[in-house]
Amino acid sequence: AGLNWFFCSLPAATAAVYKQWIPNTNFETASNWEKGRAPCASDMVYFEKDKVVSVFVRSPHALTDMYLPLNGELVLAAGAGFTAFDGSWDPGCDSGGTVRFADAEHREWFDPTLWQDVLASGELRPGGPIFSVDEERVPCHYDDVVFQPETSFRVNIDSSQPGIHLRSVSVMGQELSTPASWAGYLGGPSAPLQFHGNGTLQVTGTGCLDKSGCACGNALDGPRICAALLRASGRQCPEPACQSPLQPLGHCCGVCGATINLDFTPDFDLQKYQDRLVQELLSQPKYAGVQMAISKVHRAQTFLGVLSRSSTPVIQIVLIDDRAGVQAGTAAEQLAADIMENVAQHGEALGISSGRMEVATGSTASGQVGSDSVSRITAGTVMGLLFSLLFLGGIVFIYRKGKLRLPALRLPRAWDRVEEAASPAPAGDKGFDNPVFNVEPPGVDLGEETPKDLQVFYLNPLYDASETET
Repeated sequence: AGLNWFFCSLPAATAAVYKQWIPNTNFETASNWEKGRAPCASDMVYFEKDKVVSVFVRSPHALTDMYLPLNGELVLAAGAGFTAFDGSWDPGCDSGGTVRFADAEHREWFDPTLWQDVLASGELRPGGPIFSVDEERVPCHYDDVVFQPETSFRVNIDSSQPGIHLRSVSVMGQELSTPASWAGYLGGPSAPLQFHGNGTLQVTGTGCLDKSGCACGNALDGPRICAALLRASGRQCPEPACQSPLQPLGHCCGVCGATINLDFTPDFDLQKYQDRLVQELLSQPKYAGVQMAISKVHRAQTFLGVLSRSSTPVIQIVLIDDRAGVQAGTAAEQLAADIMENVAQHGEALGISSGRMEVATGSTASGQVGSDSVSRITAGTVMGLLFSLLFLGGIVFIYRKGKLRLPALRLPRAWDRVEEAASPAPAGDKGFDNPVFNVEPPGVDLGEETPKDLQVFYLNPLYDASETET
């Protein structure tokens, strides 16, 4: 019994995800040629001399002529090769001409339209109610990447990440799942012809070991993913049917429907919870046409409405449906309400501590409902009041103990300012002394009439009258 308990208590790793690269640079693929067809015997094959290519050739071909690039490779399958055309009639070939190999430089790693989900066997994953947000449509950090056997390719791996982490990479039917094996492949002749750009692919050999799931890790390249997606769809998002579309994390365009963010505990198991939702809710006939994306994301934390640099992991559920017009998103809204009710009833047993729902339908604007929003607001208000009271009480206590002295402030009184304004400033002496001549002028009484014989004179201190007398 103890042994059985030990195995049951081991953390379950999330299921492996295989993503397969769709395009190739094979010689026989019609879309790889500018004329939309593979070359025939009377054609002249032309590769641009300054283009780097890796081309896989499945079968033998007879050609009139072929110009090869300065840097490239032709990978020949068993029995494949090229021979000179002998001029005999070829029923599948016209008069011939120059057939140019199309440019493959523009194919980008972070283009969601160039990847598809497959099973471990290589078969396409069956369609169902589960979809992925755009950032998770390209390989995530714990995914297995598959390049189809007997195909060549060229992909631009420009990235904003220091390294593009992957669990494994399969090339030509060989799985490379260790750092050493991947380093050996990168040192070979084909890798520089297949991968170009400033990014670095790093194989770790490690999948997601957290049963609550692992974040995809492509957030830094989110703008690059959206740019590639919009370029393929006409450079703009489709017009949603709802007034205020939702913007899920990791998704490029707004959607109608519902989103749910779940806070979880260490007991939460993402894969089991997804299976539970599919079996108990999504499988119901009333939810036909509803699709769900569920994954772990890192949501930025906010304090008083201001974003902080820290983030917290949450489980994001995105629900969309195929309804149109005013009914758009209504089925997804109903499913979200059922999920929230289930969380309220069984959340603790499922490892879910709380949840918040936001909806946007064709008939209503987006709105948010939380299973714990009221309690959190109340708790925050109470904590704020308690903190304020404790702070004020502490100030009063310290003041009464005499350990806090408040500075005495003397405010000027109104009558002091009036008296100061009424006091005249002392008159200044506007005269000056003459150090050379200091003689009092004759006194004159301005109140009396001036005598007619009054002589007005002045004394010159530099002139002595006695010197002029004889």
